[in-house]
Amino acid sequence: MNTINHPSHAPQEVALSERDAKYLRHAIEFSKIARDRGNRPFGAVVVSKEGEILCEAFNKGTETGDVTAHAETSAVRLLANRFDRETLSKATLYSSGEPCVMCAGAIFWSGIGRVIFGIDAVRLRTFRGEVGEQKDVELSCRDVFKASPHSIECIGPSLIDESTVHHIGFWKSA
Repeated sequence: MNTINHPSHAPQEVALSERDAKYLRHAIEFSKIARDRGNRPFGAVVVSKEGEILCEAFNKGTETGDVTAHAETSAVRLLANRFDRETLSKATLYSSGEPCVMCAGAIFWSGIGRVIFGIDAVRLRTFRGEVGEQKDVELSCRDVFKASPHSIECIGPSLIDESTVHHIGFWKSA
């Protein structure tokens, strides 16, 4: 059970299969790469139904100045024109953190059929504090996915302690 940063209104941790835990940990490794490069600590990996890594990405917003360079949106861009909708509908996007509204929209438009994430948005908000530039839209990716005409399975939060590590000491407080 999560021991780090447990707001009482945060969602419960979801257990993962060995395979899903492996790929989520891979996304968490990319969140460390992002942080080490001065970016917000988020990573994403997209994996085919057969277990092939289709792409890997990390947040590059600080180093590029691109506010849309989130890990998940960057991963979707890397997939563009490389894989057909059938392949993506059976693929899983693993994200070190719960996808924001923009990233959830990109996931929807890509046709990816499954999302597994680490730290949830509620816990992330406690790290971000009340600094205006760090606030997000308080809408879960699940709300975006529910509005989709096609099914997008969403699992998380998972591996919360592991996915939280790279956020500790990163965010400025109010």
